[in-house]
Amino acid sequence: MTGEGSAPGAPAAGTPEAGGFAVDARDGRVGRVVDRSGPNVRLRPPGGGPEWECPSEAVRPASRGVVLRARVAEANRESQLPR
Repeated sequence: MTGEGSAPGAPAAGTPEAGGFAVDARDGRVGRVVDRSGPNVRLRPPGGGPEWECPSEAVRPASRGVVLRARVAEANRESQLPR
């Protein structure tokens, strides 16, 4: 979803930057933005797992509640890792 005046490869308006949380509107999965490649955004699940690609137009910013749950999932995952 590129509007007039947008630079090629620029993120769609409202798409979180790398490191932010987003929702894949196609299926509701939540992920942390890892990278952008062409028209796609690469997301990683908050508790770990395989990354997936999502078209930029299907990515929306995560709400505060969703971000909080995702951060708790990451903290829980990290607390279970061996030290």
